[in-house]
Amino acid sequence: MSISFQTNLASMIAGTNLSNNNNFETQTITKLTSGYRINSSGDDAAGLAVANQFRSNVAELTQGVLNGNDGVNTLQIVDGGLNNISVMLDRMKTLATESASTTFTGNRATLDNEYQTLVGEINREAGNVGLGATNATNANELSVYIGGGQSAGTGSQVLIDLSNGKVDAAALGLTGTSVAGAAPVTVGSIANGTIAEGATETFTVNTAAGAASFGITGQAGDTVSSQLARLNEDLGTVGVSASLNSSNQLAFSSPTAFSVSVAGAGLAGNLDHGLNTSINNGALTYDTTANSSYTVTEGSTTATITLTSGMSDTAALASVNSQLQAAGLTGIAAVADGTGTPGAFSLQSASTFTDTLVNANGGTASVAAVATALGGGGALDAINAINSAVQNLGTVQGIVGAGENDLQYAIGLANSQITSFSAAESGIRDANVATEAANLTKAQVLEQASVAAMAQANAVPQAVLSLLKGG
Repeated sequence: MSISFQTNLASMIAGTNLSNNNNFETQTITKLTSGYRINSSGDDAAGLAVANQFRSNVAELTQGVLNGNDGVNTLQIVDGGLNNISVMLDRMKTLATESASTTFTGNRATLDNEYQTLVGEINREAGNVGLGATNATNANELSVYIGGGQSAGTGSQVLIDLSNGKVDAAALGLTGTSVAGAAPVTVGSIANGTIAEGATETFTVNTAAGAASFGITGQAGDTVSSQLARLNEDLGTVGVSASLNSSNQLAFSSPTAFSVSVAGAGLAGNLDHGLNTSINNGALTYDTTANSSYTVTEGSTTATITLTSGMSDTAALASVNSQLQAAGLTGIAAVADGTGTPGAFSLQSASTFTDTLVNANGGTASVAAVATALGGGGALDAINAINSAVQNLGTVQGIVGAGENDLQYAIGLANSQITSFSAAESGIRDANVATEAANLTKAQVLEQASVAAMAQANAVPQAVLSLLKGG
């Protein structure tokens, strides 16, 4: 190699190595002070992409654990309400059992007052936990996003199906039940235990407010309890409940006036209609071709009811109820009798009353004697309704309990995944402190050597001057 003033190759090599060693030292110090092996994309682009995915998974699962705990808390609140409703059903069963005995000599009305209070409390508490008619926020398919699945829509959510989980009095089949000793309306007997798949049964309930119809269609996998639950959810809107009595008949109950009729292919051996015989009944037939008048007496109060020819059933019913209310007979109500016969009405009241035809004006208007219902049949059917309610409530409790357990398992898996993903990210992103400390010592020695070598290389051209002096 020739010696030159123009190009000091040794100095250039030393300078390059000094720069490299300085960069090495800087990178090592950065890793030691940050704690990360990868501080920029250039450190390990492929490793950074993998580590970022692990970090993203950890962020998702960390929030998922919080979601899961929130879900568990929600279900525990619901579970507490369900347990309380279960306790109230026990008390209602006690009251019904007491009233059902013919040797009971106390006041059944007192028992029924407490019973009806409990029915109202069940409605209130069902609404408070989001499983009631007035608040059904939790009566849905609840979805708790945990993460960690194959995708956001596959394996990442825990589902708790409470879409059929209402536990208010209507959904449990308790609306209209009573332990006051009155017998309910029984209609039909159930074929094979349920309405057949694809068959539809239509129930029409007449109250003082008018008629309401509900259709129940048999579905695959139906049980008696599931069909009763669907029917009772509808009937609850008009203050009536249904249960099965010991003869496998549908038993309709309500403390207020109603009649019910049934039509369709889903039930066998139907009695096509029935009146609420749990309270006093009187029949009133209105002939639309002539004016007619009646008197209705309850205690010392009498109302004279006048109907003019040509009125529709709807108008005639509204007129009868309006005239009863105006005369002060607020406890008596008129409803259609469920037979479908034009002008055939039923007067009903918890108190004894009489109805008398005053003038048919040549028509065919008539009345029938008042029948007084006695006995303990209502309490017996209340017991049947409570038995069904306990089963329905137990189904909901099972779903809630299983949901709590599923969420706990999902939270446990998510915590395990967080640990695993964090460890995997650490293996890629975190700095090995021992290795980097050794690298720092190495970088410092190399840098010092580079400086020393560069100083020697820069001294070479000075040595050439001695050759010139010697000449």
